[in-house]
Amino acid sequence: MKPLVQVAGHACPLGLASVDTDQLIPARFMKRPRSEGYGGFLLHDLRRDEAGAEKPDFPLNQVPWRDAPILVARRNFGSGSSREAAVYALADHGIRVVVAPTFGDIFASNAVKNGLLPAVIGEAEAEELLAVLTARPDCLMLVDLEACTLSWDNRAVPFRIDPVWRGQLLNGWDDIDVTRSFSADITRFKAATGQARPWIWPADA
Repeated sequence: MKPLVQVAGHACPLGLASVDTDQLIPARFMKRPRSEGYGGFLLHDLRRDEAGAEKPDFPLNQVPWRDAPILVARRNFGSGSSREAAVYALADHGIRVVVAPTFGDIFASNAVKNGLLPAVIGEAEAEELLAVLTARPDCLMLVDLEACTLSWDNRAVPFRIDPVWRGQLLNGWDDIDVTRSFSADITRFKAATGQARPWIWPADA
């Protein structure tokens, strides 16, 4: 997994609350192999009309937000089912950070495991940010995971993330890598336990 330290660029204001995983990627598209990419199906039924044409007023269909690496939404983002494909759709579209006041628990965990940062900010800050981005589409943002801040213009807002998840993203670690990071502690524990309770280890063949 690629480490995530800073992400800079445009931020798309998605002024919706309780965007669920079925909205992020409708189930009918999950029959396709991941190798084909899920980015084109992100928020499909919100972004497109019944004929499949893009809705011009939807933020992700507009320049400069079409290729924005940062998405800003309202509370309860990623609620609903546990489908990891919702994160695949965001990641394959090129989004590396989602900013919201709250996230679905399973979605947030899946996001970190796929190198996507779920940055938690207060509701007042989210509303401020959505207003700024809507009024000024060219506004650029810097997301700094080391400092845990979102910055634009002369404004900086702190965000929250679980410290273990932060370490995983900064280092590009999956769950196995996290365990390996404690290898020295594990070795010391094994040696001490072997001396104190040698009977717990299997006898040599």
